[in-house]
Amino acid sequence: MWFGTLPSGEAEGAILAHGVRLPEGHFAKGRVLSDADIARLRTAGIDHVTVARLEPGDIGEDEAAARLAARLCGAGTSASAPFTGRVNLFADTDGVAVIEAAAIHALNRRDEAVTIATLPPFTPVRAGQMLATVKIIPFAVSEKVVTDLEWMMAGPAPVSLSPWQGLSVCLIQTVLDGTKHSVLDKTEMVTAARLDAVGARLARTLRLPHQVDGLTDALSHVTEDMVLVVGASAITDRRDVIPAALTAAGGTIRHFGMPVDPGNLLLLGEMDGRPVLGLPGCARSPKLNGVDWVLQRLCAGLPVAPSDIMGMGVGGLLAEIPGRPQPRSAAPRRAQIAALVLAGGSSRRMGPENKLLLPFQGRPILRHVVEAALASQAGPVLVATGHQADRIHAALVGLDLALTHADAHEDGLSATLRAGLAALPEDIDGVMVLLGDMPLITPAEIDRLIAAFNPAEGRRICVPVQGGRRGNPVLWDRTLVADIMALSGDHGARSLLDQHPDMICEVPMANPGIHLDIDTPDDWTTLNAGG
Repeated sequence: MWFGTLPSGEAEGAILAHGVRLPEGHFAKGRVLSDADIARLRTAGIDHVTVARLEPGDIGEDEAAARLAARLCGAGTSASAPFTGRVNLFADTDGVAVIEAAAIHALNRRDEAVTIATLPPFTPVRAGQMLATVKIIPFAVSEKVVTDLEWMMAGPAPVSLSPWQGLSVCLIQTVLDGTKHSVLDKTEMVTAARLDAVGARLARTLRLPHQVDGLTDALSHVTEDMVLVVGASAITDRRDVIPAALTAAGGTIRHFGMPVDPGNLLLLGEMDGRPVLGLPGCARSPKLNGVDWVLQRLCAGLPVAPSDIMGMGVGGLLAEIPGRPQPRSAAPRRAQIAALVLAGGSSRRMGPENKLLLPFQGRPILRHVVEAALASQAGPVLVATGHQADRIHAALVGLDLALTHADAHEDGLSATLRAGLAALPEDIDGVMVLLGDMPLITPAEIDRLIAAFNPAEGRRICVPVQGGRRGNPVLWDRTLVADIMALSGDHGARSLLDQHPDMICEVPMANPGIHLDIDTPDDWTTLNAGG
Protein backbone atom coordinates (compact mmCIF):
# COMPACT_ATOMS: atom_id res chain seq x y z
CA MET A 1 0.00 0.00 0.00
CA TRP A 2 1.29 3.45 -0.95
CA PHE A 3 0.92 6.16 1.73
CA GLY A 4 1.82 9.84 1.43
CA THR A 5 0.80 13.33 0.37
CA LEU A 6 -0.55 14.15 -3.09
CA PRO A 7 -1.80 17.28 -4.83
CA SER A 8 -5.58 17.27 -4.50
CA GLY A 9 -5.99 17.09 -8.27
CA GLU A 10 -4.14 13.76 -8.37
CA ALA A 11 -5.97 12.10 -5.49
CA GLU A 12 -9.09 10.77 -7.21
CA GLY A 13 -9.72 7.17 -6.13
CA ALA A 14 -7.29 7.46 -3.20
CA ILE A 15 -8.26 6.87 0.44
CA LEU A 16 -8.21 9.95 2.63
CA ALA A 17 -5.85 9.28 5.53
CA HIS A 18 -6.82 12.27 7.69
CA GLY A 19 -10.15 14.02 8.03
CA VAL A 20 -10.56 17.32 6.21
CA ARG A 21 -12.77 20.16 7.44
CA LEU A 22 -14.53 22.03 4.63
CA PRO A 23 -16.46 25.31 4.78
CA GLU A 24 -19.60 23.22 4.34
CA GLY A 25 -19.23 19.75 5.74
CA HIS A 26 -16.41 17.38 6.55
CA PHE A 27 -14.58 14.55 4.79
CA ALA A 28 -13.80 11.79 7.27
CA LYS A 29 -10.66 9.69 7.06
CA GLY A 30 -11.16 6.54 5.04
CA ARG A 31 -13.24 8.32 2.39
CA VAL A 32 -12.48 7.23 -1.16
CA LEU A 33 -12.14 10.52 -2.97
CA SER A 34 -14.38 10.95 -6.01
CA ASP A 35 -14.10 13.47 -8.82
CA ALA A 36 -16.79 15.55 -7.10
CA ASP A 37 -14.81 15.38 -3.83
CA ILE A 38 -11.68 16.65 -5.60
CA ALA A 39 -13.65 19.59 -6.94
CA ARG A 40 -14.88 20.48 -3.45
CA LEU A 41 -11.35 20.24 -2.04
CA ARG A 42 -9.98 22.57 -4.69
CA THR A 43 -12.86 25.01 -4.24
CA ALA A 44 -12.06 25.07 -0.53
CA GLY A 45 -8.43 25.89 -1.28
CA ILE A 46 -7.09 22.52 -0.09
CA ASP A 47 -4.18 21.86 -2.47
CA HIS A 48 -2.70 18.71 -0.90
CA VAL A 49 -4.11 15.74 0.99
CA THR A 50 -2.59 12.78 2.79
CA VAL A 51 -3.88 9.59 1.22
CA ALA A 52 -3.34 5.88 0.78
CA ARG A 53 -3.54 3.89 -2.44
CA LEU A 54 -3.94 0.14 -2.73
CA GLU A 55 -1.24 -1.59 -4.76
CA PRO A 56 -1.34 -4.94 -6.59
CA GLY A 57 -1.73 -7.74 -4.07
CA ASP A 58 -3.46 -5.53 -1.48
CA ILE A 59 -6.90 -6.16 0.01
CA GLY A 60 -8.95 -3.26 1.35
CA GLU A 61 -9.46 -3.10 5.10
CA ASP A 62 -13.18 -3.93 5.00
CA GLU A 63 -12.81 -6.94 2.73
CA ALA A 64 -9.90 -8.26 4.81
CA ALA A 65 -11.79 -7.85 8.08
CA ALA A 66 -14.90 -9.54 6.67
CA ARG A 67 -12.93 -12.52 5.35
CA LEU A 68 -11.16 -13.09 8.65
CA ALA A 69 -14.31 -12.63 10.71
CA ALA A 70 -16.06 -15.27 8.59
CA ARG A 71 -13.45 -17.84 9.69
CA LEU A 72 -13.23 -16.57 13.26
CA CYS A 73 -17.00 -16.71 13.82
CA GLY A 74 -18.18 -20.08 15.15
CA ALA A 75 -21.43 -21.65 16.38
CA GLY A 76 -23.76 -19.36 18.28
CA THR A 77 -22.14 -16.17 17.02
CA SER A 78 -22.76 -13.66 14.25
CA ALA A 79 -20.72 -10.89 12.72
CA SER A 80 -21.46 -7.27 11.94
CA ALA A 81 -20.89 -5.78 8.53
CA PRO A 82 -17.36 -4.40 8.11
CA PHE A 83 -16.73 -0.70 8.62
CA THR A 84 -13.40 1.15 8.81
CA GLY A 85 -11.62 -2.19 8.80
CA ARG A 86 -13.52 -3.53 11.81
CA VAL A 87 -15.93 -6.43 12.23
CA ASN A 88 -17.50 -7.20 15.60
CA LEU A 89 -18.67 -10.66 16.67
CA PHE A 90 -21.75 -10.99 18.88
CA ALA A 91 -23.44 -13.73 20.90
CA ASP A 92 -26.65 -15.03 19.36
CA THR A 93 -28.01 -16.16 22.73
CA ASP A 94 -27.16 -16.28 26.44
CA GLY A 95 -24.35 -18.66 27.34
CA VAL A 96 -20.59 -18.97 27.67
CA ALA A 97 -18.02 -17.54 25.29
CA VAL A 98 -15.68 -20.29 24.08
CA ILE A 99 -12.40 -18.67 23.07
CA GLU A 100 -9.43 -20.68 21.84
CA ALA A 101 -6.76 -18.53 23.44
CA ALA A 102 -3.80 -20.27 21.79
CA ALA A 103 -5.33 -19.73 18.35
CA ILE A 104 -6.01 -16.05 19.03
CA HIS A 105 -2.42 -15.55 20.24
CA ALA A 106 -1.08 -17.20 17.10
CA LEU A 107 -3.28 -15.09 14.82
CA ASN A 108 -2.23 -11.87 16.51
CA ARG A 109 1.45 -12.79 16.07
CA ARG A 110 1.17 -13.22 12.29
CA ASP A 111 1.24 -9.57 11.25
CA GLU A 112 0.92 -6.23 13.02
CA ALA A 113 -1.66 -5.11 10.46
CA VAL A 114 -4.26 -7.53 11.85
CA THR A 115 -5.54 -7.49 15.43
CA ILE A 116 -8.14 -9.68 17.11
CA ALA A 117 -9.44 -8.86 20.58
CA THR A 118 -11.79 -11.16 22.52
CA LEU A 119 -13.42 -11.62 25.88
CA PRO A 120 -11.58 -13.93 28.29
CA PRO A 121 -12.33 -17.63 27.67
CA PHE A 122 -15.48 -18.95 29.37
CA THR A 123 -16.96 -15.53 30.06
CA PRO A 124 -20.74 -15.72 30.64
CA VAL A 125 -22.53 -13.45 28.17
CA ARG A 126 -25.97 -12.34 27.18
CA ALA A 127 -27.51 -12.40 23.72
CA GLY A 128 -26.22 -9.51 21.64
CA GLN A 129 -23.10 -8.99 23.77
CA MET A 130 -19.84 -8.46 21.91
CA LEU A 131 -17.48 -11.45 22.01
CA ALA A 132 -14.64 -10.30 19.78
CA THR A 133 -13.54 -7.67 17.30
CA VAL A 134 -11.33 -7.92 14.22
CA LYS A 135 -9.54 -4.70 13.30
CA ILE A 136 -7.29 -4.11 10.30
CA ILE A 137 -4.91 -1.34 11.36
CA PRO A 138 -3.92 0.20 7.97
CA PHE A 139 -6.27 0.86 5.07
CA ALA A 140 -5.15 -2.34 3.35
CA VAL A 141 -3.30 -5.57 4.01
CA SER A 142 -1.60 -7.97 1.65
CA GLU A 143 -3.46 -10.92 0.18
CA LYS A 144 -0.78 -13.27 1.54
CA VAL A 145 -1.37 -12.16 5.12
CA VAL A 146 -5.11 -12.73 4.80
CA THR A 147 -4.77 -16.14 3.16
CA ASP A 148 -2.20 -17.21 5.76
CA LEU A 149 -4.57 -16.26 8.56
CA GLU A 150 -7.48 -18.02 6.84
CA TRP A 151 -5.35 -21.14 6.58
CA MET A 152 -4.52 -20.89 10.29
CA MET A 153 -8.28 -20.94 10.98
CA ALA A 154 -9.01 -23.91 8.72
CA GLY A 155 -10.11 -26.01 11.72
CA PRO A 156 -12.76 -25.22 14.36
CA ALA A 157 -13.56 -21.53 14.64
CA PRO A 158 -11.60 -19.85 17.46
CA VAL A 159 -14.65 -17.96 18.77
CA SER A 160 -17.97 -19.65 19.51
CA LEU A 161 -20.84 -19.53 21.98
CA SER A 162 -22.11 -22.45 24.03
CA PRO A 163 -25.70 -21.70 25.11
CA TRP A 164 -27.22 -22.50 28.47
CA GLN A 165 -28.69 -26.01 28.44
CA GLY A 166 -31.65 -25.42 30.75
CA LEU A 167 -30.53 -28.04 33.30
CA SER A 168 -32.68 -29.14 36.21
CA VAL A 169 -30.83 -29.28 39.53
CA CYS A 170 -31.36 -31.01 42.86
CA LEU A 171 -29.91 -29.25 45.92
CA ILE A 172 -29.14 -31.42 48.95
CA GLN A 173 -28.15 -29.80 52.23
CA THR A 174 -26.94 -31.89 55.17
CA VAL A 175 -27.61 -30.73 58.71
CA LEU A 176 -26.21 -31.24 62.20
CA ASP A 177 -27.72 -30.48 65.55
CA GLY A 178 -27.80 -26.71 65.86
CA THR A 179 -27.85 -25.96 62.11
CA LYS A 180 -30.03 -22.88 61.69
CA HIS A 181 -32.99 -23.11 59.34
CA SER A 182 -32.35 -19.51 58.31
CA VAL A 183 -28.93 -20.55 56.96
CA LEU A 184 -30.52 -23.38 54.95
CA ASP A 185 -33.24 -21.08 53.63
CA LYS A 186 -30.69 -18.48 52.54
CA THR A 187 -28.61 -21.18 50.81
CA GLU A 188 -31.65 -22.28 48.80
CA MET A 189 -32.37 -18.70 47.77
CA VAL A 190 -28.76 -17.98 46.79
CA THR A 191 -28.47 -21.25 44.88
CA ALA A 192 -31.71 -20.65 42.98
CA ALA A 193 -30.44 -17.21 41.92
CA ARG A 194 -27.02 -18.59 40.96
CA LEU A 195 -28.64 -21.27 38.79
CA ASP A 196 -31.10 -18.87 37.20
CA ALA A 197 -28.16 -16.74 36.07
CA VAL A 198 -26.78 -19.69 34.08
CA GLY A 199 -30.06 -20.80 32.56
CA ALA A 200 -30.67 -23.66 35.01
CA ARG A 201 -33.47 -24.16 37.54
CA LEU A 202 -33.58 -25.43 41.08
CA ALA A 203 -36.07 -28.26 40.63
CA ARG A 204 -35.92 -29.91 44.07
CA THR A 205 -34.35 -29.41 47.50
CA LEU A 206 -33.63 -31.96 50.23
CA ARG A 207 -32.43 -31.57 53.82
CA LEU A 208 -30.80 -34.62 55.39
CA PRO A 209 -28.71 -35.51 58.44
CA HIS A 210 -24.98 -35.19 57.84
CA GLN A 211 -24.51 -38.96 57.57
CA VAL A 212 -23.26 -41.27 54.84
CA ASP A 213 -26.21 -43.69 54.73
CA GLY A 214 -29.02 -41.19 54.25
CA LEU A 215 -27.06 -39.16 51.71
CA THR A 216 -26.17 -42.34 49.79
CA ASP A 217 -29.85 -43.25 49.48
CA ALA A 218 -30.78 -39.74 48.35
CA LEU A 219 -28.07 -39.68 45.69
CA SER A 220 -29.20 -43.06 44.41
CA HIS A 221 -32.70 -41.72 43.65
CA VAL A 222 -31.86 -38.39 42.03
CA THR A 223 -33.49 -37.83 38.61
CA GLU A 224 -32.44 -34.23 37.90
CA ASP A 225 -29.67 -33.30 35.45
CA MET A 226 -27.25 -32.18 38.17
CA VAL A 227 -26.80 -32.56 41.94
CA LEU A 228 -25.37 -29.96 44.28
CA VAL A 229 -24.54 -31.00 47.83
CA VAL A 230 -23.82 -28.46 50.56
CA GLY A 231 -22.58 -30.11 53.74
CA ALA A 232 -23.17 -28.96 57.27
CA SER A 233 -19.43 -29.40 57.58
CA ALA A 234 -16.97 -28.61 54.78
CA ILE A 235 -15.35 -31.51 52.90
CA THR A 236 -11.80 -31.99 54.16
CA ASP A 237 -10.85 -35.35 52.65
CA ARG A 238 -11.89 -37.76 49.88
CA ARG A 239 -13.16 -40.07 52.64
CA ASP A 240 -15.40 -37.43 54.23
CA VAL A 241 -19.21 -37.79 54.37
CA ILE A 242 -20.15 -36.34 50.97
CA PRO A 243 -17.48 -38.09 48.84
CA ALA A 244 -18.04 -41.34 50.77
CA ALA A 245 -21.77 -41.21 50.09
CA LEU A 246 -21.14 -40.50 46.41
CA THR A 247 -18.93 -43.55 45.94
CA ALA A 248 -21.31 -45.72 48.00
CA ALA A 249 -24.14 -44.71 45.66
CA GLY A 250 -22.09 -45.87 42.64
CA GLY A 251 -20.72 -42.47 41.66
CA THR A 252 -17.16 -41.40 40.92
CA ILE A 253 -14.96 -38.73 42.46
CA ARG A 254 -13.26 -36.97 39.55
CA HIS A 255 -11.39 -34.29 41.46
CA PHE A 256 -11.22 -32.76 44.92
CA GLY A 257 -10.01 -29.25 45.58
CA MET A 258 -9.40 -26.30 43.27
CA PRO A 259 -6.82 -23.48 43.08
CA VAL A 260 -9.50 -20.80 43.45
CA ASP A 261 -10.10 -18.78 46.60
CA PRO A 262 -12.85 -18.74 47.73
CA GLY A 263 -13.79 -22.19 46.47
CA ASN A 264 -10.84 -24.40 47.45
CA LEU A 265 -12.90 -27.23 48.94
CA LEU A 266 -14.98 -28.10 45.86
CA LEU A 267 -15.62 -31.73 44.95
CA LEU A 268 -16.24 -32.66 41.30
CA GLY A 269 -18.02 -35.99 40.90
CA GLU A 270 -20.27 -37.88 38.54
CA MET A 271 -23.04 -40.44 38.87
CA ASP A 272 -25.00 -42.05 36.05
CA GLY A 273 -23.66 -39.43 33.64
CA ARG A 274 -24.85 -36.44 35.70
CA PRO A 275 -22.47 -34.02 37.44
CA VAL A 276 -22.40 -34.11 41.25
CA LEU A 277 -20.76 -31.17 42.99
CA GLY A 278 -19.85 -31.10 46.65
CA LEU A 279 -19.89 -27.40 47.36
CA PRO A 280 -17.62 -25.44 49.71
CA GLY A 281 -19.11 -23.20 52.37
CA CYS A 282 -18.61 -20.10 50.20
CA ALA A 283 -21.43 -21.36 47.97
CA ARG A 284 -23.85 -20.11 50.62
CA SER A 285 -22.83 -16.57 49.63
CA PRO A 286 -23.86 -14.80 46.39
CA LYS A 287 -20.33 -13.43 45.96
CA LEU A 288 -18.13 -14.68 43.15
CA ASN A 289 -16.33 -17.92 43.97
CA GLY A 290 -14.93 -21.00 42.27
CA VAL A 291 -18.33 -22.71 42.21
CA ASP A 292 -19.51 -20.13 39.66
CA TRP A 293 -16.71 -20.94 37.24
CA VAL A 294 -17.56 -24.64 37.29
CA LEU A 295 -21.33 -24.14 37.11
CA GLN A 296 -21.04 -21.78 34.15
CA ARG A 297 -19.25 -24.40 32.07
CA LEU A 298 -21.44 -27.32 33.12
CA CYS A 299 -24.67 -25.39 32.55
CA ALA A 300 -23.48 -24.44 29.05
CA GLY A 301 -22.88 -28.10 28.21
CA LEU A 302 -19.09 -27.77 28.36
CA PRO A 303 -17.01 -30.56 29.90
CA VAL A 304 -15.08 -29.90 33.09
CA ALA A 305 -12.11 -32.18 33.56
CA PRO A 306 -9.68 -32.27 36.52
CA SER A 307 -7.13 -30.52 34.31
CA ASP A 308 -9.62 -27.68 33.71
CA ILE A 309 -10.04 -27.14 37.42
CA MET A 310 -6.31 -27.33 38.07
CA GLY A 311 -5.83 -24.70 35.36
CA MET A 312 -8.00 -22.13 37.13
CA GLY A 313 -5.29 -20.92 39.48
CA VAL A 314 -4.10 -17.95 37.40
CA GLY A 315 -6.78 -15.36 38.07
CA GLY A 316 -8.26 -17.59 40.74
CA LEU A 317 -7.64 -15.23 43.66
CA LEU A 318 -11.20 -13.94 43.87
CA ALA A 319 -11.39 -12.93 47.51
CA GLU A 320 -11.06 -9.22 46.74
CA ILE A 321 -13.34 -9.16 43.68
CA PRO A 322 -16.80 -7.79 44.55
CA GLY A 323 -20.06 -8.75 42.93
CA ARG A 324 -21.44 -11.68 41.00
CA PRO A 325 -19.93 -13.04 37.79
CA GLN A 326 -22.80 -11.98 35.58
CA PRO A 327 -22.33 -9.95 32.42
CA ARG A 328 -22.05 -6.25 33.12
CA SER A 329 -25.10 -4.26 32.10
CA ALA A 330 -22.74 -1.88 30.31
CA ALA A 331 -20.88 -4.61 28.43
CA PRO A 332 -20.44 -3.84 24.72
CA ARG A 333 -23.34 -5.25 22.74
CA ARG A 334 -24.91 -5.10 19.32
CA ALA A 335 -26.82 -1.85 18.88
CA GLN A 336 -30.57 -2.41 18.74
CA ILE A 337 -31.67 -0.62 15.60
CA ALA A 338 -35.34 -0.63 14.68
CA ALA A 339 -36.32 -0.50 11.03
CA LEU A 340 -39.16 1.89 10.19
CA VAL A 341 -40.55 1.48 6.66
CA LEU A 342 -42.67 4.42 5.48
CA ALA A 343 -45.63 3.20 3.43
CA GLY A 344 -48.30 5.84 3.86
CA GLY A 345 -48.01 8.04 0.79
CA SER A 346 -50.70 8.58 -1.82
CA SER A 347 -48.24 8.19 -4.77
CA ARG A 348 -50.01 10.89 -6.77
CA ARG A 349 -47.25 11.12 -9.40
CA MET A 350 -47.82 7.47 -10.30
CA GLY A 351 -51.38 8.17 -11.43
CA PRO A 352 -54.17 5.78 -10.41
CA GLU A 353 -51.76 3.09 -9.20
CA ASN A 354 -50.34 2.75 -5.68
CA LYS A 355 -46.64 2.63 -6.48
CA LEU A 356 -45.85 0.53 -3.42
CA LEU A 357 -48.04 -2.29 -4.74
CA LEU A 358 -46.69 -2.36 -8.28
CA PRO A 359 -44.94 -5.64 -9.14
CA PHE A 360 -41.18 -5.98 -9.40
CA GLN A 361 -39.58 -9.40 -9.90
CA GLY A 362 -42.87 -11.04 -8.95
CA ARG A 363 -43.46 -9.18 -5.68
CA PRO A 364 -44.82 -5.74 -4.73
CA ILE A 365 -42.20 -3.01 -4.55
CA LEU A 366 -42.91 -2.47 -0.84
CA ARG A 367 -42.43 -6.13 -0.02
CA HIS A 368 -38.87 -6.01 -1.40
CA VAL A 369 -38.03 -3.20 1.05
CA VAL A 370 -39.62 -4.91 4.03
CA GLU A 371 -37.99 -8.26 3.27
CA ALA A 372 -34.59 -6.55 3.05
CA ALA A 373 -35.14 -5.03 6.49
CA LEU A 374 -36.23 -8.39 7.92
CA ALA A 375 -33.14 -10.12 6.51
CA SER A 376 -30.83 -7.51 8.01
CA GLN A 377 -29.50 -7.06 11.55
CA ALA A 378 -32.17 -4.43 12.24
CA GLY A 379 -35.13 -5.25 14.41
CA PRO A 380 -37.94 -4.94 15.16
CA VAL A 381 -39.34 -4.00 11.75
CA LEU A 382 -42.28 -1.60 11.76
CA VAL A 383 -44.32 -0.48 8.74
CA ALA A 384 -46.20 2.83 8.97
CA THR A 385 -49.25 2.86 6.69
CA GLY A 386 -51.66 5.53 5.50
CA HIS A 387 -53.15 5.54 1.99
CA GLN A 388 -54.90 2.23 1.11
CA ALA A 389 -53.79 0.66 4.37
CA ASP A 390 -55.84 -2.50 3.85
CA ARG A 391 -54.13 -3.20 0.52
CA ILE A 392 -50.72 -2.52 2.08
CA HIS A 393 -51.49 -4.99 4.87
CA ALA A 394 -52.51 -7.63 2.33
CA ALA A 395 -49.24 -7.20 0.43
CA LEU A 396 -47.25 -7.96 3.58
CA VAL A 397 -49.11 -11.04 4.80
CA GLY A 398 -46.86 -13.68 6.33
CA LEU A 399 -44.01 -11.35 7.28
CA ASP A 400 -42.80 -10.96 10.85
CA LEU A 401 -43.39 -7.26 11.37
CA ALA A 402 -45.46 -4.73 13.26
CA LEU A 403 -47.88 -2.27 11.65
CA THR A 404 -49.00 1.19 12.69
CA HIS A 405 -51.33 3.60 10.93
CA ALA A 406 -50.87 7.33 10.31
CA ASP A 407 -54.36 8.84 10.55
CA ALA A 408 -53.03 12.17 9.26
CA HIS A 409 -51.11 10.69 6.32
CA GLU A 410 -52.72 13.20 3.92
CA ASP A 411 -50.65 15.90 5.67
CA GLY A 412 -47.49 14.54 4.07
CA LEU A 413 -44.50 12.30 4.65
CA SER A 414 -43.72 13.76 8.06
CA ALA A 415 -47.11 12.61 9.39
CA THR A 416 -46.36 9.00 8.46
CA LEU A 417 -42.88 9.38 9.90
CA ARG A 418 -44.20 10.72 13.21
CA ALA A 419 -46.76 7.92 13.51
CA GLY A 420 -44.06 5.34 12.94
CA LEU A 421 -41.63 6.86 15.41
CA ALA A 422 -44.33 7.10 18.07
CA ALA A 423 -44.93 3.34 17.80
CA LEU A 424 -41.30 2.28 18.23
CA PRO A 425 -40.08 0.52 21.41
CA GLU A 426 -38.44 2.78 23.99
CA ASP A 427 -35.34 0.60 24.46
CA ILE A 428 -33.93 0.97 20.93
CA ASP A 429 -30.56 2.63 20.28
CA GLY A 430 -31.52 4.03 16.91
CA VAL A 431 -33.95 3.80 14.02
CA MET A 432 -33.33 3.06 10.35
CA VAL A 433 -35.84 5.00 8.25
CA LEU A 434 -36.55 3.27 4.94
CA LEU A 435 -38.72 4.51 2.11
CA GLY A 436 -41.19 1.92 0.89
CA ASP A 437 -40.57 2.72 -2.77
CA MET A 438 -36.85 1.78 -2.90
CA PRO A 439 -36.86 -1.92 -3.86
CA LEU A 440 -33.14 -2.17 -4.71
CA ILE A 441 -32.05 -1.66 -1.09
CA THR A 442 -30.51 -4.89 0.22
CA PRO A 443 -29.72 -6.22 3.72
CA ALA A 444 -26.05 -5.48 3.03
CA GLU A 445 -26.63 -1.70 2.90
CA ILE A 446 -28.70 -1.79 6.08
CA ASP A 447 -26.09 -3.86 7.92
CA ARG A 448 -23.26 -1.60 6.79
CA LEU A 449 -25.06 1.43 8.20
CA ILE A 450 -25.58 -0.40 11.51
CA ALA A 451 -21.88 -1.32 11.59
CA ALA A 452 -20.98 2.36 11.16
CA PHE A 453 -23.32 3.52 13.94
CA ASN A 454 -21.40 4.45 17.09
CA PRO A 455 -22.72 7.36 19.21
CA ALA A 456 -19.71 7.13 21.54
CA GLU A 457 -17.48 8.06 18.60
CA GLY A 458 -19.83 10.75 17.30
CA ARG A 459 -21.45 8.65 14.55
CA ARG A 460 -25.11 9.30 15.48
CA ILE A 461 -26.48 9.77 11.94
CA CYS A 462 -25.35 7.27 9.32
CA VAL A 463 -26.01 8.22 5.71
CA PRO A 464 -25.26 6.02 2.67
CA VAL A 465 -23.18 7.64 -0.07
CA GLN A 466 -22.58 6.43 -3.62
CA GLY A 467 -20.86 8.37 -6.34
CA GLY A 468 -20.50 11.36 -4.02
CA ARG A 469 -24.30 11.58 -3.48
CA ARG A 470 -26.18 10.85 -0.29
CA GLY A 471 -29.07 8.41 -0.45
CA ASN A 472 -31.43 6.32 1.66
CA PRO A 473 -32.03 4.73 4.12
CA VAL A 474 -30.68 6.86 6.97
CA LEU A 475 -29.95 5.62 10.48
CA TRP A 476 -30.77 8.05 13.32
CA ASP A 477 -29.70 7.91 16.95
CA ARG A 478 -32.63 7.66 19.35
CA THR A 479 -31.71 11.01 20.91
CA LEU A 480 -32.75 12.68 17.64
CA VAL A 481 -36.23 11.16 17.52
CA ALA A 482 -37.76 14.14 19.32
CA ASP A 483 -36.32 16.49 16.67
CA ILE A 484 -37.73 14.33 13.88
CA MET A 485 -41.14 14.23 15.57
CA ALA A 486 -41.23 18.03 15.43
CA LEU A 487 -41.14 18.07 11.62
CA SER A 488 -44.20 18.90 9.55
CA GLY A 489 -45.35 18.91 5.96
CA ASP A 490 -44.33 16.68 3.09
CA HIS A 491 -40.71 16.43 4.13
CA GLY A 492 -38.73 13.69 5.80
CA ALA A 493 -35.90 14.12 8.27
CA ARG A 494 -33.36 15.28 5.66
CA SER A 495 -33.60 18.88 6.85
CA LEU A 496 -32.05 17.83 10.16
CA LEU A 497 -28.79 16.81 8.50
CA ASP A 498 -27.76 20.44 8.07
CA GLN A 499 -28.44 21.04 11.75
CA HIS A 500 -26.19 18.24 12.97
CA PRO A 501 -23.15 18.05 10.65
CA ASP A 502 -20.84 16.83 13.43
CA MET A 503 -23.06 13.79 14.04
CA ILE A 504 -23.08 12.59 10.43
CA CYS A 505 -21.13 9.60 9.21
CA GLU A 506 -21.18 9.14 5.45
CA VAL A 507 -21.01 5.42 4.67
CA PRO A 508 -19.72 4.52 1.18
CA MET A 509 -21.92 2.09 -0.75
CA ALA A 510 -21.45 0.29 -4.05
CA ASN A 511 -25.18 -0.06 -4.69
CA PRO A 512 -26.70 2.81 -6.76
CA GLY A 513 -30.08 1.59 -5.51
CA ILE A 514 -29.68 3.92 -2.52
CA HIS A 515 -30.69 6.72 -4.93
CA LEU A 516 -33.55 4.99 -6.76
CA ASP A 517 -37.07 5.63 -5.50
CA ILE A 518 -40.06 4.87 -7.68
CA ASP A 519 -42.30 7.94 -8.09
CA THR A 520 -43.51 7.95 -11.71
CA PRO A 521 -44.52 5.46 -14.42
CA ASP A 522 -41.18 6.16 -16.12
CA ASP A 523 -39.35 5.20 -12.90
CA TRP A 524 -41.24 1.91 -12.77
CA THR A 525 -40.50 1.20 -16.41
CA THR A 526 -36.80 1.91 -15.85
CA LEU A 527 -36.76 -0.30 -12.77
CA ASN A 528 -38.24 -3.28 -14.57
CA ALA A 529 -36.03 -2.79 -17.60
CA GLY A 530 -32.97 -2.87 -15.37
CA GLY A 531 -34.29 -5.70 -13.19
